[in-house]
Amino acid sequence: MKLLQIILLGVLGFTTISCQSKTKSEQKHEIIAEVTPKELQQYETAYFASGCFWCVEAIFESVKGVKEVVSGYSGGKEKNPTYEQVGYGRTTHAEAVEVYYDPKVISFETLVKVFFGSHDPTTLNRQGPDKGAQYRSIAFYKNDSEKKIINDYISKLEKEKVYSAPITTEVKPFTVFYDAEDYHQDYEKNNPNNSYILNVSVPRLKRFQAKFPELLKDQSH
Repeated sequence: MKLLQIILLGVLGFTTISCQSKTKSEQKHEIIAEVTPKELQQYETAYFASGCFWCVEAIFESVKGVKEVVSGYSGGKEKNPTYEQVGYGRTTHAEAVEVYYDPKVISFETLVKVFFGSHDPTTLNRQGPDKGAQYRSIAFYKNDSEKKIINDYISKLEKEKVYSAPITTEVKPFTVFYDAEDYHQDYEKNNPNNSYILNVSVPRLKRFQAKFPELLKDQSH
């Protein structure tokens, strides 16, 4: 009995601390977009990486002015990467998100605030229980104005000594974003009983919501 308990605890521990999904066949869901691709064209885009994209997508989707968030891969050089390649550290990409937002409602600067306020930017190649360069912190910029906003915010955090360790976030020019597979989109919403979602994603989302209640959509869960 003791051996069985040890094995079960080991299995539960792995599923709890791993940002790894089940097989594609076990995770099939009908993808229903809240905003059509044509409608999305009228909005601005921003790109961030801060650990498991299941968590990051859920956080940004809870923010007012954000119309859609897509999980995917960016920051590397390989073309058309797959989850198996990125998730297991076989590329130079990081798990990232593409944020569609209405600049009339929320600014890029506020999105940067959300980014830094929802993860630990001092842990190099790691976020929470997830280790590896694929989980590194990256703030992407599309122009000099966005680059200045990011760097100014980092300077502000450092000046105010918000963190006891140096910020390791990469500030990189945006080049390309690859959508993740369909079964990764809205993963937190579609897989509420997943052990990683319950033990890592949801607590991270709740911490962010408690920290920035003024930024949340009315219907945020």
